[in-house]
Amino acid sequence: MNTQQPNQTKGSGFKAHFKRIWHRYQLTRWIIVILLSGFLALSGYMTFMAKTANVGNLKAALENPTKIYDRHNKKAGTLYSQKGTYVPLKQISTNVQSAVVSTEDRNFYHEYGFSFKGYARAFFLYAKNKVLRRDYISGGGSTLTQQLAKNAYLSQEQTFTRKFKELFLSIEIENVYSKKDILSMYLNNAYFDNGVWGVQDAAERYFGTTADKLTVPQSAVLAGMLTSPSGYNPIKHPQASRARRNVVLGLMAETGAITSEQAKQYQATALTTSDDYTYKNTYKYPYYFDAVINEAVSKYGLTESEIMNRGYKIYTSLDQSNQSQMQTLFKNDSYFPANASDGTKVQAASIAIDPNTGGVEAVVGGRGKHVFRGYNRATQMQRQPGSTIKPLAVYTPALENGYYYDSELTDKKKSYGTNHYTPGNYGNQYSGKIPMYQALAQSTNAPAVWLLNKIGVDKGYDSVKKFGLPVTKSDKNLALALGGLKTGVSPQQLAQAYTAFANGGTMSSAHYIRKIVDASGNVVVDTQDSAPKTTKVMSAKTAKQMTSMMMGVFNYGTGASAKPYGYTIAGKTGSTEADGDADATRDKWIVGYTPDVVVTTWEGFDNTSDKHHLENVSGTGEGPLFQAEMQGILPNTKGTSFTTKDASTLAKAENSGSDSSDIWDQVQQGIDDAGKTFNNAADKVKSWWEKAKSVVN
Repeated sequence: MNTQQPNQTKGSGFKAHFKRIWHRYQLTRWIIVILLSGFLALSGYMTFMAKTANVGNLKAALENPTKIYDRHNKKAGTLYSQKGTYVPLKQISTNVQSAVVSTEDRNFYHEYGFSFKGYARAFFLYAKNKVLRRDYISGGGSTLTQQLAKNAYLSQEQTFTRKFKELFLSIEIENVYSKKDILSMYLNNAYFDNGVWGVQDAAERYFGTTADKLTVPQSAVLAGMLTSPSGYNPIKHPQASRARRNVVLGLMAETGAITSEQAKQYQATALTTSDDYTYKNTYKYPYYFDAVINEAVSKYGLTESEIMNRGYKIYTSLDQSNQSQMQTLFKNDSYFPANASDGTKVQAASIAIDPNTGGVEAVVGGRGKHVFRGYNRATQMQRQPGSTIKPLAVYTPALENGYYYDSELTDKKKSYGTNHYTPGNYGNQYSGKIPMYQALAQSTNAPAVWLLNKIGVDKGYDSVKKFGLPVTKSDKNLALALGGLKTGVSPQQLAQAYTAFANGGTMSSAHYIRKIVDASGNVVVDTQDSAPKTTKVMSAKTAKQMTSMMMGVFNYGTGASAKPYGYTIAGKTGSTEADGDADATRDKWIVGYTPDVVVTTWEGFDNTSDKHHLENVSGTGEGPLFQAEMQGILPNTKGTSFTTKDASTLAKAENSGSDSSDIWDQVQQGIDDAGKTFNNAADKVKSWWEKAKSVVN
């Protein structure tokens, strides 16, 4: 006994000491203050969240689908997600209204958006799940208003935080709308399985009728589906659906919506269904609409749910004629090489951009079945650009650093650097010397690498960065001249880069959205109030010379077979080899432009292998496709002509000494000739100096 006494005394002393400290510092009051402050802060935050949720816009947002408008402000389609055909409450049978209220929230007309009993049950279940280490709420008896708030604004996760947000949003909804409005919004926003939203479409899908003609048993079936749309689907699970219907009929009798005798009669009837629902696909331009949603999410901070369900009006740069004809071409297998032996399709992607604004007019991201917001090769793919990079990495910086469109380049097989990098021309053909415009038009590799080596890789690298392509320091080598990039580029990035040539040296940033207006008419995004995002990449003089050289690509060079009939365009072709095999091609590219439009087309397999590759650089497929695209697009443009001629024509005129009809061209030609003379003289002096140094040494 005595041995335990000290411990008891020690324990009693600690308790007494703790009690004195507790009373001295009034810790009970401090805990109460902290808890109340925390609750006040949280309530303030939740109130602010509810007030800024734009609840006043909810009805208009639910009534209207999000609409997409084209470049001419004409409707191009709609975006549907959690939305069906909206009908006013007077066009919804009172049978449905009674069935839903009796089943889901029988105190709907007597409460203010939430239930004290429901929240008490939610707190109890939350505490129970915490003890069992489950981070969710098993249930809580949400009111119709809370369910509307959850469906319209929140995720479906079962957490205490979401329930708290739901509470404040439901109170705000009750502040703004009448009970009839709330019930109407709920019934039009409820989910009924099979991708069917809203009671009107559900009536057509399951009973072949309209919402205003639903009978009591039919209404009970739909009300019963709300707790488990898939589990009580009357087509998939008729027995479970009938059993649930009878439960709902019993609940309707309890609330007085029908008599007990009527409930028994209805419960004895058979459950019959009739499908008269027709899905209206208004997602007319899937790859373009996907890109619009992606841009709204990534650039303007909207969520997919907001975009699909808030009834926005989104104004874009879409040209419906160009988009339609591009989609039609992609469905025509005759424009593509045959599938691989195992049936794998040759894939492709195309994009058309207005070089003056950067607005994307048309885009198709692949062949075959489209997946909503799936892989878009036109915007997301990263592939080696091949020779399409030569104008960006070699010829533009060369012109900017003293070379001319007809400067003579070395066309020989040469090795460079310690690793003996040795680029080769296609077919292993070399001419010794070649003018720059011809080297570009015929896409010869040796002169391009020789020229990049002359001007310096740094200048080529910096030029490519100016054009907005994703290069890294590992790309700073001579392989850059032939498109040897670590990351690769997308068709959209390449098309954007080429807007600089079509737009006098100024590159326009590619985009889809011009303006977004919410369901109440408030402007959410407006890019029209400011000038397009542009970057000055080169001088107008250089852009003009580059265009004159790239006209030769389609007049007599590698793109001659892809030239649209009756039109003059400029641009570049490109290809990449598959695993070093000159007869196996990984990627084919064509970029073409006028002052009004830039079009980029890519073709290849998603995964290149010995069984999945294009046969050779001159194979069928891309040329006819690009040609058909251009011939469909160009008639829809302003038809602006280039202000220059083909470089080969200019060179012939210069060599023959013919007079120019434009005095300013003559003045410019004189300046260019003087510059060439100076550069030639400088080269000679440099050569003499090198010889002199060698003699001395």
